Amino acid sequence: QVQLVESGGGLVQAGGSLRLSCAASGSVFRVGDMGWYRQAPGKQRETVATIATTAHTYYADSVKGRFTISRDNAKNTVYLQMNSLKVEDTGVYYCNVNVETMPTISDPFWGQGTQVTVSS
Repeated sequence: QVQLVESGGGLVQAGGSLRLSCAASGSVFRVGDMGWYRQAPGKQRETVATIATTAHTYYADSVKGRFTISRDNAKNTVYLQMNSLKVEDTGVYYCNVNVETMPTISDPFWGQGTQVTVSS
């Protein structure tokens, strides 16, 4: 079956950088659209960035110019490079990957979440 493993979270001071990774493994034929989402305690989960199979990207206004989403299809992996981090970037970051387990059959899967804490 499919599982997503996230890594790269941690504690960083404001202005610092982190790089998150999310790799799909298991019964993966191909990965489709991918994205990163975050949730702060007591807050709604929000979209951070998405990247389509065409490599078209979307960024939330709050992270535009600071974060970069990328993908490596050969490794079934999506990355989020986070630069110039702000305290308000703090939260649990989740990856979402649309996984094709066979041709034309695609389902969304969520990573386990990785904590990002930005201190002032």
